[in-house]
Amino acid sequence: MSSEPYCDVPVPVLASVDWTAAPGEPVAECTLCREPTEYKAQIPGTPLCPRCEWQEAQRTACSG
Repeated sequence: MSSEPYCDVPVPVLASVDWTAAPGEPVAECTLCREPTEYKAQIPGTPLCPRCEWQEAQRTACSG
């Protein structure tokens, strides 16, 4: 058994991606109400419109 420490494995740096759609670019629709969002059409996950994002934040906020 070797007493050398393990090699440091470089962690890839993920590029910062801007998912906000530019004017005139196709946008994704909200997964809850089907209204247009401010995000690009090819955004991964479940995009929400600003209203549904706010309502979701209200539901998940601490209600202690």
